[in-house]
Amino acid sequence: MLLRKTSLSLLLIILSSAATAAPEIRLVLQITVDQLRGDLPLRHMQQFDKGGFHYLQRKGIWYTNATYRHANTETIVGHSSLATGALPATHGMIGNVWLDQDTDQLVYNVEDSRYSLLSANADVDKANEIDPTQRVANSDGRSPLALLSSTFSDQLAIRYPNQSKIFGVSVKDRGAIPLAGDSGKAFWFSKAIGEFVTSTYYYDAYPQWVSDWNKAGKLDRYAGQSWQLSHQPDSYQRILQDDNEWETDFPGYGRTFPHQWGPRDSKYFTTLLTVSPAGDELTLDFAKALLQAEGLGQDAIPDYLSISFSSTDYVGHLFGSSSLEMEDNLIRLDRTLADLFEFIDREVGLKHTLIVLSADHGGPEAPGYLQELHQDADYVDAELLSADTLNAQLQKVMGVKADVVNTYFHPYVYLDRDKVAAAGLDLATTQRALAKAVMQSPEVAYAFAASDIDQGLVKNSAVAAMVTGNHQPKRSGDVYVVFRAQSFINDFDGLVVAATHGSVWRYDRHVPVIFAGNGITAKTISRPVTPYDIATTLANKLGLEAPSGAVGEPLQEVTP
Repeated sequence: MLLRKTSLSLLLIILSSAATAAPEIRLVLQITVDQLRGDLPLRHMQQFDKGGFHYLQRKGIWYTNATYRHANTETIVGHSSLATGALPATHGMIGNVWLDQDTDQLVYNVEDSRYSLLSANADVDKANEIDPTQRVANSDGRSPLALLSSTFSDQLAIRYPNQSKIFGVSVKDRGAIPLAGDSGKAFWFSKAIGEFVTSTYYYDAYPQWVSDWNKAGKLDRYAGQSWQLSHQPDSYQRILQDDNEWETDFPGYGRTFPHQWGPRDSKYFTTLLTVSPAGDELTLDFAKALLQAEGLGQDAIPDYLSISFSSTDYVGHLFGSSSLEMEDNLIRLDRTLADLFEFIDREVGLKHTLIVLSADHGGPEAPGYLQELHQDADYVDAELLSADTLNAQLQKVMGVKADVVNTYFHPYVYLDRDKVAAAGLDLATTQRALAKAVMQSPEVAYAFAASDIDQGLVKNSAVAAMVTGNHQPKRSGDVYVVFRAQSFINDFDGLVVAATHGSVWRYDRHVPVIFAGNGITAKTISRPVTPYDIATTLANKLGLEAPSGAVGEPLQEVTP
């Protein structure tokens, strides 16, 4: 009798566990909001509808104290860290751009001349591009092969070879490519032709659904229209801050609402769409078409879709984090997320979808805004780190007659190592002298010589640890420069912007980390975590080996 009761109790426990277990995961949906600083969505929650950030708050695990632990908080660095769970010292993407010492050419991160774009004339139109980092690309070719660590999506492909469907979508190539990994497929928006494109790394020819989307006139509805406020003016926190002298007055777009997109054939039409919420709306529309056409999440084999929304980054650069434009952008982003979640629930089911949302980096406040609050903040003169200025300083310090400084491209100063050798100089000594010269400027908080990082000679501090975590010997420059907090260069190749991220300071490292869907129980967690934990958590949740360079830990609330 006792044995029968024991067996019955065990059966009830097993049945109870089965009833409460999370449904199978058919889709991993990874959302990255470019430059979404961790406090921004919480700042505006009362202005949001119920289906976007409120869904994540009601149904998700929201980590409010997540920060990166690397120094160069740029787009490719953060996206690659999210993809791999690794530090840039390991995954290799140490900046949006780095100098190849062998060819003496600046290299754009996902550039690969072996894999050209499938679309003609879709390479970066230099006259129609707000983002200067892409202007240094030497070819239109793109691939993920510069990544030195595997990604979560790569691990998914290893577990389910030729079964899991893996895709990445973004306005930016560097937002789509890293998260799709080596094994997935990536699409991004070409401003030159107003279409989503890809390269021969991924396809020999476009799938029919991509060609259909590109031919459907999706951009036409914005022609002759403008970005206008979503709500009544008196409902905005920043309604009196719509015209600030530090905001970027881009030709034809202006710094006050409404912001005109212009006619369809305007030179800047596609660019202006991407520096408004319209860029996110187009990204979502394309992602919806992808999910349906490729049949993601329709069987027991888990699929992966990464969507990186870029508009918040562009709006932050042009207008700042505390602008009226950013406020309305976040309201529209919330609607875009609500639309996405409703679509996913209809097509796949949120119970079968594991959602994670984070950001590649945070962002600063515009110095002009902080100055109004009597805080110490300012822009840094780019001439401070010009080759001419630094060569003159080195000549005084070392008596060097040759111009051995090559260039500065954030955050590194690069020496011409051939000239250093020809002048009979020791490289490490020259790097240290250059770092000392850079430190003479009051705008500079720290300057680290690469040789000291290589030899473990940097001071044991939080900043030094983050710079070391960003150091990849074959790609990093000779001196890493850290400006003082709330100060940065804001001249983007002639375009003066309101704000620029990329620093070690917390405002650039603080991002949200949120998991939702798939039966997750809502919680708000304030303990320190890192975005590197995401890739490891996803791998643990799906029973996969973590990416090869991952340093993150599985988040216990997501994978108990």
